Amino acid sequence: MSVVTPMQVEKRLKELSKELDMCHDYLASAEEAYFTTKAHYEVSLAKSRLSLSSKSSPMGKNYTVGEREDMAIVENEELHFQIARAEAMVRAARANAARIKTQVDIARSIGTSVRTGMETS
Repeated sequence: MSVVTPMQVEKRLKELSKELDMCHDYLASAEEAYFTTKAHYEVSLAKSRLSLSSKSSPMGKNYTVGEREDMAIVENEELHFQIARAEAMVRAARANAARIKTQVDIARSIGTSVRTGMETS
């Protein structure tokens, strides 16, 4: 079993601080990409729904709301997948931030244990 020194704990906390900063920057850019893609997707869906509202099915009947929604999604398939990928990136970045914060908490706890151990020695 190796002994952990206060300097090692401090070094690890500094490393985690830098990692958290990088993670935050990545999360911010991932969220920007997500919300931009989402806005494009919503506008494209609205345009598709509006264009479909004036069209009739081959049988001469108006499309139902559900049919128009489905057709609008199909027309915007690529944007639909882009938003799914962007959302996955945001979720992964948030999970990574939570992982780093947990590591910080662990390092702080170890630091407290090391200090307590040194005081009792």
